[in-house]
Amino acid sequence: MTTSVEIKNLDLSFGSVEVLQNLNLDIGQGEFLVLLGSSGCGKSTLLNCIAGLLDVTAGQIHINGTNVTWAEPSERGIGMVFQSYALYPQMTVEGNLTFGLRNAKMPKDKIAKRVKRAAEILQIEPLLKRKPAALSGGQRQRVAIGRALVRDVDVFLFDEPLSNLDAKLRADLRVEIKRLHHSLGNTMIYVTHDQVEAMTLADRIAIMKGGEIIQLATPHEIYNRPVNKYVADFIGSPSMNFLQGDIQANYFNVGDLRIPLSGYDYVNDMPPEGAAIIGIRPEHVVTDELAANAPFQIEVEIDLVEPTGSDTLIDVVVAGHHFRARMDGQARVALGDKLTIGIDPSKASLFDQSSELRL
Repeated sequence: MTTSVEIKNLDLSFGSVEVLQNLNLDIGQGEFLVLLGSSGCGKSTLLNCIAGLLDVTAGQIHINGTNVTWAEPSERGIGMVFQSYALYPQMTVEGNLTFGLRNAKMPKDKIAKRVKRAAEILQIEPLLKRKPAALSGGQRQRVAIGRALVRDVDVFLFDEPLSNLDAKLRADLRVEIKRLHHSLGNTMIYVTHDQVEAMTLADRIAIMKGGEIIQLATPHEIYNRPVNKYVADFIGSPSMNFLQGDIQANYFNVGDLRIPLSGYDYVNDMPPEGAAIIGIRPEHVVTDELAANAPFQIEVEIDLVEPTGSDTLIDVVVAGHHFRARMDGQARVALGDKLTIGIDPSKASLFDQSSELRL
């Protein structure tokens, strides 16, 4: 795959505070890459470095083979969509879309063509004569995306564009952004702290922590083979269950329980020995009839029920630890009910107790 954006040995410091450290990242032509992490991990800072809004301390940034490390934002061939819509309130939607092009002295016929195309793609044609005050939050964000779109650039940068919207609008616009990427085929770099957005939008996800990328992989790989306990805990809703214990003779021991590990795919093939953590996602815990065929079963008592409509989440206690399982939304369960749960170790994750790296 041809590289679209290349980041080499990037450092960024504010005084004595190191925000990004020796960061390397290659983004393919037409790829949708999501930078994911909690607040303060450096994801927006990295995006602003790519955009040219921050001067790097060391390293280089290349876009389409050109070194743009010290180039102005307008010279980088990028379009950027911010968390805030940043629309000119006195201008119509059409005025907001054309403002940058008119300033660049583009011919009127070319401007009209670009605005028409962007308006069709984003379905904002009926809004062109309105001012931002007459638009909903979702419509304003579409206009903000359109303003980047009319620039006809190769790389689009999105800085948490949906975080100001309510849940339904976020879900709707998420679908539109994915369709937009499919129709355009441009490179898109998208910053979010929302793991659902990351999993649904990305070709690859870069999970960041403390100014470093700790795992760069497809959503499937990150979900099924998290590189460490932090990633495992961060991805998934509700988050992964963790039990602390030790591995002996290919069994995980926790309290009086011995969970067989046959079928688990170890990183280094050989089963390790010693203190470890096992992680099991709530959706990988099976109940009742299905539990009978699982390699490991245990009878538990329900101490919390959370109906969510499509699913029912239950809380139980396993070896003294709170443990969650996801059941069908129509499951008839109640507080105090006893049931059998089953675990398939091939779907579990094992981590070293001291380093927290995947085993």
